[in-house]
Amino acid sequence: CERGIRTYEPSTRNTIDISAIPVVKELSHLPIIADPSHAAGNWKYVGALSKAAVAAGADGLIIEVHIDPPNALSDGPQSLRPPKFKQLMDELQLVAAAVGRSIRTTGDHGIQEAAGTGS
Repeated sequence: CERGIRTYEPSTRNTIDISAIPVVKELSHLPIIADPSHAAGNWKYVGALSKAAVAAGADGLIIEVHIDPPNALSDGPQSLRPPKFKQLMDELQLVAAAVGRSIRTTGDHGIQEAAGTGS
């Protein structure tokens, strides 16, 4: 799971090495998962890092989602609200298509369940 390394750069929690994704894919038969939420540490950067990871060949993403990030017990600052997550998933479909890939989803991306609305 690529989630970045610690550096002295204070803008993000970790510095994610996008170039590691295609390199490790050549070396391993295992799926490569990227964790843009932990790499960024800030929800504002999760989208861009997710798109870069998909374009680089990541087989999956770990993205934190919470209905009320300021009151999350952990990882609130890096969590997307459900509507933002749905928007990102729609955008990732376009990125994947642009590089000849596809993304498997559950239709509504699990947003109803995550939001607890059920409708």
